[in-house]
Amino acid sequence: MEGKNLGQADGLPPVDWAIVTEKLAGPAPAADAINSRTTWLTTINQDGRPHLTAVGALWLDGAYWFQTGASTRKGRNVARDPRCSIAVSVDGADIVVEGEAVRVTEPDALARAAQAWADQGWPAEPDASGPGITAPFNAPTQGPPPWNVYRIGTRSVVAGLSAAPGGLTRFQF
Repeated sequence: MEGKNLGQADGLPPVDWAIVTEKLAGPAPAADAINSRTTWLTTINQDGRPHLTAVGALWLDGAYWFQTGASTRKGRNVARDPRCSIAVSVDGADIVVEGEAVRVTEPDALARAAQAWADQGWPAEPDASGPGITAPFNAPTQGPPPWNVYRIGTRSVVAGLSAAPGGLTRFQF
């Protein structure tokens, strides 16, 4: 990993990667909190325009994971072009993760991801019929279960810290 201090010209120190991962891995705020940790996924439409949508993503094993139905726009987009980004505001930081979405089909990895979502309050579980997850409910736009799970292979992260001493750093992997 290589870091570049994007705030150096403004006298800001570089951001420590350990602070970024601590913020991403920290407990999710209450659903009714001012910052309920909505994550925003950007994928690339067939005509090259960006498609931005809120997703219930999670930070697990040093990467962002998200789930979606195969027929959703984001599902079709990452099947055609896996380049994507996730943006999130957490307590004292704004973070953008860029990379490529890789579909997760390995049963142990699906079980780990489902359990992580369940631990955050969404009762996901591996789908017995194949490589996906299911739950009693999901966003109506996801279509019926099972839902595909994707892990974003991180290429770069931009982290901006708003609390003193602040900082803005791009990490390349």
